[in-house]
Amino acid sequence: MATLGCSKTALFYQMSSFFFCLLLSFALCEDFEYPYVTCGSVVKLLNTRNNVRLHSHDVKYGSGSGQQSVTAVDSSDDTNSYWAVKGKADKPCVRGTPIKCGQTIRLMHTTTRRNLHSHYFQSPLSRNQEVSAFGTDGLGDTGDYWAVTCSGTYWERDDMVRFKHTVTEMYLHITGDTYGRPIHGQREVCAYPKPDSGNFWRVMEGVFIKPTETSSGGKR
Repeated sequence: MATLGCSKTALFYQMSSFFFCLLLSFALCEDFEYPYVTCGSVVKLLNTRNNVRLHSHDVKYGSGSGQQSVTAVDSSDDTNSYWAVKGKADKPCVRGTPIKCGQTIRLMHTTTRRNLHSHYFQSPLSRNQEVSAFGTDGLGDTGDYWAVTCSGTYWERDDMVRFKHTVTEMYLHITGDTYGRPIHGQREVCAYPKPDSGNFWRVMEGVFIKPTETSSGGKR
């Protein structure tokens, strides 16, 4: 009986060890970070030269287009700095698919549901091209289209990338100019005519959709 008891105990520990390893492997799979930025992900974008994040809010420009202003802020925890990665209005991307280098996308401000936009107005401070947030509930026009400029096949989360406006061929840019009231200390965001260190951006915080996920993302 003692021998039988030892065998049952040994079997119990073997089975327990097996199930523990199985659960651990599932946990490791859940923690795996997909290296690409994907359609449907919601991200914050850092301008690497100025160390500020792309931002918007329900404050309109007092000149130029009069549309919703787009700025950049120092804070890493501002909820008005989240942008949803979407495809073109007439060619939506599939949720969870990696964004290709050169692909045209839209970036929708999640709080106000307006798209990152540019057009032939002057920006208020630097007199470059104005960048605004435009549209209603994510619906705008072709001025919302930006091509992701990167060096590989896909936009990787650790890449420094540029966003080239497809209509005007200008780059999303920060000169370093700073606003006064009512948005004191926030930086001007504009569009600039050529590649420059001021138009490099990198993904930071966000909710990242993996290809196998259909309704949820893994937080970074």
